[in-house]
Amino acid sequence: MPPNRKPTIVLVHGAFADASGWNQVAERLLRDGYPVIAPANPLRGVAGDSAYLAAVLSTLGGPLVLVAHSYGGIVVTNAATGNPNVKALVYVAAFAPDQGDTLIGLQTRFPGSRLDEAALDFRPYGEGFVDGYIRKDVFRPVFAGDLPASTASLMWAGQRPADTRTLGEPSGVPAWRTIPSWYLAARDDRVLPVAAQRFMAQRAGSRLREVGASHVAMISQPAVTAEVVKRAAR
Repeated sequence: MPPNRKPTIVLVHGAFADASGWNQVAERLLRDGYPVIAPANPLRGVAGDSAYLAAVLSTLGGPLVLVAHSYGGIVVTNAATGNPNVKALVYVAAFAPDQGDTLIGLQTRFPGSRLDEAALDFRPYGEGFVDGYIRKDVFRPVFAGDLPASTASLMWAGQRPADTRTLGEPSGVPAWRTIPSWYLAARDDRVLPVAAQRFMAQRAGSRLREVGASHVAMISQPAVTAEVVKRAAR
């Protein structure tokens, strides 16, 4: 990399969220001179979402650092495989699957998740497809417990649903086998238990840091998140 050229930071959101969840992190990175892009994650399925992100990455020149939250982790793990421009992966309370892993398998591997079927509203669409939304009464305590109630209410109102088929769709060859990774684990996470986060970080050989935060650590702890990203980008 040329001495003054910083990698482009690609921020990938997860389910029940959109790219605005990265705003405070992106602001810090932009201020420090990093190019930043936060593409929309379609949330339609592991293979399709990964292919979509891979196509986005193919349009970006130079070195890349991929940063993922939650379900976004399974997307970057697949989308980065075989892309020589990706220099680092950063997982923020995110799924870092191995080949054959599923979201539901990793989420329930250790006790503690409160994001179960009872926490969701289901809305059918198309021919036999179903989207899941987090119910209003559990959104803040389960998803964003360390954010103000007013902020969590707005996030609930604008949440992007996930196609329920993603829960059991197996992941492919993981990019973390060949690309260095960092992991920011959220100790107070009620979606993806911290024990699962530690397990995945250790398995991937990630440089692990922990923070007292809910599942949305990039929103409640943007300075720490940005610091981890900048370490990965060096």
